[in-house]
Amino acid sequence: MKTYLTNSNKTPQTQKLINQGLDILESVGIPFENKTTKGLQSMAMCFLAVAVVFKSWKQAKGQNENRHLKTRDIIKFINEHYEENISPGSYDDIRRKHLKLLVLGELILNSADNPSASTNDPTRGYTLKSDFGNLIIYYNTSEWEIKLKLFLKNQKPLSELLARNRAIIKLPVTLPGNIEIKLSQGGHNELQREVIEEFLPRFGLGCEVLYIGDTSKKILHYEEDKLKTLAFFKLSHDDLPDIIAYNAEKNWLYLIEAVFSSCPMSEQRVLELKKALQNCSAELIFVTVFTSRNDFKKYLTEIAWETEVWTADNPDHLIHFNGEKFLGPYV
Repeated sequence: MKTYLTNSNKTPQTQKLINQGLDILESVGIPFENKTTKGLQSMAMCFLAVAVVFKSWKQAKGQNENRHLKTRDIIKFINEHYEENISPGSYDDIRRKHLKLLVLGELILNSADNPSASTNDPTRGYTLKSDFGNLIIYYNTSEWEIKLKLFLKNQKPLSELLARNRAIIKLPVTLPGNIEIKLSQGGHNELQREVIEEFLPRFGLGCEVLYIGDTSKKILHYEEDKLKTLAFFKLSHDDLPDIIAYNAEKNWLYLIEAVFSSCPMSEQRVLELKKALQNCSAELIFVTVFTSRNDFKKYLTEIAWETEVWTADNPDHLIHFNGEKFLGPYV
């Protein structure tokens, strides 16, 4: 078993059960990202309390046994069995923080979600969902692995639901003449590679790449004749996007800015490009790409309306700044 936490203030038995609880939760797909050490410990103890476990996982009780604990009961259980001294006034943290992911992942049920349950209803409170309760009694036994596999066949892990990976069919990105391009090293060019390999196959709809810039030499790939037919401005222009791609079927021209240390598609940038491309025969789609959503957040207030945002760490999704429109030109 993996050791998640060590706490010198707790007995070895308590510490062991907390780590086992976290092992179970991670096994069934509860994400631990952005959780502090204290947050993980609190989540594990609340899980143990709802399961009524303080010695062995065979003790676990829940929906099958009609066992429900209110938030103050959970705090009382933790104080009695897990060497804590939590104030009864902290009950709101149980709902808002410590059990939130477990309820969202449908491992624990909250009868508060049932508006018909009265305040004095004995079934009000938190309880292990029956199939999850049936699983955890096998933890630390020879049957655990097979029971876990069967459980995961019928239960999609919360980590996958939150990631929301979509089954998008990837279409090829065409570099005319099967040209192999080699970008110079650096974070900006790594992001451009992600655009070519991940963004355009998902959202370019079979488009052809007409221009790619490079940090060491500005023009790496350039389809001059095809850009001329679209009345694109001369590539000596100061304000070139990083990547230009064209979908002939829809007559869409993708103008893509890869933001690593430069600026996104701001209102000023979009206006400059629109003026420079006022004679362009294609409809324009403005896209800003980032390495991650954290990078995107730094530039959030600078992004122009009627544009698109894509982040390489969530490749199956677009962020639309297009009002009532989704991906496509705004006309």
